Amino acid sequence: MVHLQKANFHAQSIYDIDISFLVKLERRVILIDLDNTLSAYNIMVPSAQTYKLISDLKKSGLIPIIISNNREKRVKTYCSQLQVKYLYSTGKPRTKRIKRFLKDLGIDPLETILIGDQILTDLKLGRKLKSITILTEPISKKDQWTTKINRLIDRPLRKHYFKRNMLGREADKRKMEEF
Repeated sequence: MVHLQKANFHAQSIYDIDISFLVKLERRVILIDLDNTLSAYNIMVPSAQTYKLISDLKKSGLIPIIISNNREKRVKTYCSQLQVKYLYSTGKPRTKRIKRFLKDLGIDPLETILIGDQILTDLKLGRKLKSITILTEPISKKDQWTTKINRLIDRPLRKHYFKRNMLGREADKRKMEEF
């Protein structure tokens, strides 16, 4: 089971991933987890850094889509400011809602890169969709109570992956080897 959630790539933060690296992966859609990947779970307004990231992704021809297990109000409020497509209450790692959402948009899951901070939800979903996966470290130490439960498993798994060099190749622009 551990091997099924192994990331293809790893970065300290989504903001450390070079856009040209994502373009080289030759997938047109970037599925981005919201809470603790883009922003802390309790932040309702995107930062200037987030606006720039989304703008740079769009300029490079990539399609950013934000996905979250969080409720509609939080996700809609945040994403409408960025003018991006989004899906809330996804049920990650279950794939049914996300596959239907992508199908309605005319997107094959094989065209996606999934960027997220959790092994149990984000990476597992990415593997099920056959997405390229990039695991990031959480942006904030604060989590919703439901996520705190997942972190009890996530933290030891990260240590296990790190010791066995299984976190994925570096996608961090400061450390990234030539792809």
